[in-house]
Amino acid sequence: MSALPREELRGLFLFEHLSEDQLDWIAGNAVLEEYAADSTVISEGGEATCFYVLLNGAIRMTRLVSGTEVETNRSDQRGAYFGATQFFVHQESEHTYNTTVRALSDVTFLTLPSKEFSFEFRRWFPMATHLLEGMYLGWRNSDTVIGSRRRLLALGELSAGLTHELNNPAAAAVRATSALRERVAGMRHKLAFLAKKDIEPELLYQLIDVQERLVKQVAQAEKLTAMQQADREDEIGDWFEDRGIDGGWDLADIYVRAGLTTADLDSVLEQVGDSLIDGAVRWLAYALETEMLMGEIEDSTTRISALVGKAKQYSQMDRAPHQWVDVHDGLDSTLVMLSGKLGAGIRVVKEYDRDLPKIPAYPAELNQVWTNIIDNALGAMQGEGTLTLRTWGENEQVRVEIGDTGPGIPADIKPRIFEPFFTTKPVGEGTGLGLDISWKIVVERHQGDLRVESEPRNTRFEVCLPTVEQASL
Repeated sequence: MSALPREELRGLFLFEHLSEDQLDWIAGNAVLEEYAADSTVISEGGEATCFYVLLNGAIRMTRLVSGTEVETNRSDQRGAYFGATQFFVHQESEHTYNTTVRALSDVTFLTLPSKEFSFEFRRWFPMATHLLEGMYLGWRNSDTVIGSRRRLLALGELSAGLTHELNNPAAAAVRATSALRERVAGMRHKLAFLAKKDIEPELLYQLIDVQERLVKQVAQAEKLTAMQQADREDEIGDWFEDRGIDGGWDLADIYVRAGLTTADLDSVLEQVGDSLIDGAVRWLAYALETEMLMGEIEDSTTRISALVGKAKQYSQMDRAPHQWVDVHDGLDSTLVMLSGKLGAGIRVVKEYDRDLPKIPAYPAELNQVWTNIIDNALGAMQGEGTLTLRTWGENEQVRVEIGDTGPGIPADIKPRIFEPFFTTKPVGEGTGLGLDISWKIVVERHQGDLRVESEPRNTRFEVCLPTVEQASL
């Protein structure tokens, strides 16, 4: 099909300022192509051989994001262009189309061969070509470097929070293990001391029976207030003093923490007698403290295991990218990863509806959404305020609301917060994960909705996620 005449070409905004010779080259090298409605014009990843200019009809542009086709643009504007748009850039490898274009109606295009057009374009506009090529390559390189740097910084912040949380139980386990070694050695010495007393085997058996009975009580020890703790220590300390046991006040703390009372000590005295009570209570103290230290080690290692589990839940290691998930798991694991930013001035309130159904989702991507919104909330509160996480179900959707008591989002910038690259934070601050990414993950990837309501001391982001599988775009 022949191309358009020179006068009609000049009516297209791309060509309106070209010279007569340049228009003649366009007319001589361009061809007209027609496509029926619902047909595919170009496919993402295909070799970029043509530069397309829309003459009439409407088109739809999409990109493939993690296996899902996402619409990026629609147009029916005469003169709109697509295809080999980077034809002016020299590359060793072949150019490829970075989008898929489909016809929404019957359409007509003016098409130019990209290689021939590139040669002529460079000859027509040498300085502009150098500037465009430098700008494009510079943007691509800096975007790659800065994007990698931002992701590393975000990972560093999350790792710091996890390390902070792991440090406390790990240090507690180390301290308890060291103390346990000393207590076991002391218990062996006390057992040897009792053996030298030539006590009756039956009496030793009774003492061991008392030990086992008292040790079992440690796990059921009630939590005491500071006042109750002090009163009970006084009672047990007086009991030891009345029976001439040296250092009884130090032993009293152990017996109280183990949940024992003077009634338990009376039972021990009744079984071993006055002559052996001193050695018996000291040996029992070692046994009780050993049991408590083992409980502390168990609690610490369980905590470490739970934290590692939360980290795996957050990163979704060894899991399918798409699965049925409980949103609460992701919220809780995100809080663990951001724990380094949850200072003493931040109060976390969870209002979870635990009866909510699981939803079909990409959990690793949803964790990016929770991370970004929660991190923004913590940054807005500047170390003091209330972070509220609330979940409920409505209209076949799971709703997640993340609220903070910061200063709020100014009304003049609220409409822009989901725009790409928009931020109110100074250069270098934040996770580098913009709210536009959160929007794409929730709305385009999961076909849900993301909303925000804000006023001073009450900003609420609401994420709406469908509870049933959605048809692909």
